[in-house]
Amino acid sequence: MAAPHISSYYAATINDDTQYPALEGTVSADVCVVGGGFSGISTALSLAERGYRVVVLEAQRVGWGASGRNGGQVIAGISGEHRLEAQLGDAGRRLLRDIRYRGHDIIEERIARHGIQCDLKHGWMEVAARSRHMAAMRAYVEARRADGDGAHLEIVEPGGMDRVIGSRLYHGAVIDRRSGHLHPLNLCLGEARAAAAIGVQIFEGSPVTALGGGAKPFAKTARGRVTAASIVIAGAMDRAVQMGPLRGLVFPTGSYIVATEPLPEPVAREISPQDLAVADSNVVVDYFRLSADRRLLFGGRCNYSNRDPRDIRATLRPRMVKVFPQLKGIGLDYAWGGKIDIVLTRVPAIGRAETNVYYMQGYCGHGVNVTHFAGEVVADAIAGTMEKLDLFERIRHVRLPIGQFLGNQLLALGMLYYRLKDLL
Repeated sequence: MAAPHISSYYAATINDDTQYPALEGTVSADVCVVGGGFSGISTALSLAERGYRVVVLEAQRVGWGASGRNGGQVIAGISGEHRLEAQLGDAGRRLLRDIRYRGHDIIEERIARHGIQCDLKHGWMEVAARSRHMAAMRAYVEARRADGDGAHLEIVEPGGMDRVIGSRLYHGAVIDRRSGHLHPLNLCLGEARAAAAIGVQIFEGSPVTALGGGAKPFAKTARGRVTAASIVIAGAMDRAVQMGPLRGLVFPTGSYIVATEPLPEPVAREISPQDLAVADSNVVVDYFRLSADRRLLFGGRCNYSNRDPRDIRATLRPRMVKVFPQLKGIGLDYAWGGKIDIVLTRVPAIGRAETNVYYMQGYCGHGVNVTHFAGEVVADAIAGTMEKLDLFERIRHVRLPIGQFLGNQLLALGMLYYRLKDLL
C-alpha cells in the first residue's frame, strides 16, 4: 500500500487527489522510469510528448518525497556553477547558459498548456546575511550582465532593503525576477495528470526491488515487472538497488519547514512587500516565502547527520522570530520535514549507469528547476541527442566509500564548521 503524503501545508491544499494503481503482472514499455517525483514525472512527460511508451513506478504516491515537501522556490541554475565551469571550461559556461532557466521555461510552458493550478509567482531574492557577502553578489551580477544574461537581476543596497523585506537582519540582496515560487505538490500532481492523459502508465505503491540493464532491461516490484528498452532512475532510491556509479554519491540531508496561520494582509505586506521567495547567503540557509493564502512558509536548519529534531516548531520558531520579530506569538499551523539530496560537488549527477540505464539525482536545493531540465537532458539522450548528457558525464564527482552512516557523520562535521563560520 502506498503511504499517504505526509501532513504538511501542501498536502492539506492539494487540488488533485488522483490515485494510481499498484503494478500487477508484467508490462512492457519503451522506457521505465523509477520514481514519481519531479525527476520521474517530468522525464516521463518529456518522453511521452515525443511518442515513447512510458511506465512510471513510484514507491509511495506521486510527489511523496522532496518534490511535494520542498520550499517551493524555483531558483535559477545549479548550486555548483563555479565547479561546472572549472571542470568543463567554455563548454561548461555554454551549458550553464543553456540550462540556467530551462527548467523555469519548461514549468511555465506546462502550466499554460495543461492548465496546472500551482500558485506560480515570479521573483526570488538572496539576502546577504553578512555585509561581506555583498561583494560576491555584486560581482556575480556584473559577470552575468557582461555575459548578456543579467537584465532581470538587480542589486539591492543596504539602504533599500525596506522596500523588499520587513526584516532588519540583512545587509543587502540580489533579486532574480525570472525565478520565483509555487506550490510544488500541485505542480507535480498536475504534470502527472498531463502525462497520464497522453498515455503514460503511472503505478503508485510499487517500490522497485530489483532492476537491471544489459540486453533485457527490467524493473521488478513485489507483484510485477516492467520490461523496457531503457530504464531511468529518477531521483534517489533505496540503496539496495543502487547501481555502481550511484554508490556513495548522494547524501540525504534533513530540511524542515513551518507554515504560520494566515497572516493579516498588512502584516504579510510588511514582511514581504513584493511577495518574493527568499533565501539567505549562509552555507546553512534559511529560506522563506508567502503562500497564496498569506502564510509564511519558513524553512531551514539543514541537518546533515540525518537526525530529525524532536519538535520542528520549537526548532524553527526562534529563528523565524529573529528574522521577523513582528511574528512573535503567531500560530504555526503546519510543520514538516524531508530530505534534500546533496552531492559534494554541488553539480547534479546526470548520466548512465549502463548504456541503457540513465540516472539523475543530487539537486542540492535547486530541485524544482533542475529536475525539469534534467528530465529533458535524459529524454534527449534516449532520443539520440547526447550532447548535454555527455557534458554532465564528464563531471568528476566525489564519492565517499565508507558507507552512508559514516559519510553523513563526516558531512555533518564539515557543515558544523561552516555553520560556525556563518555564526561568526
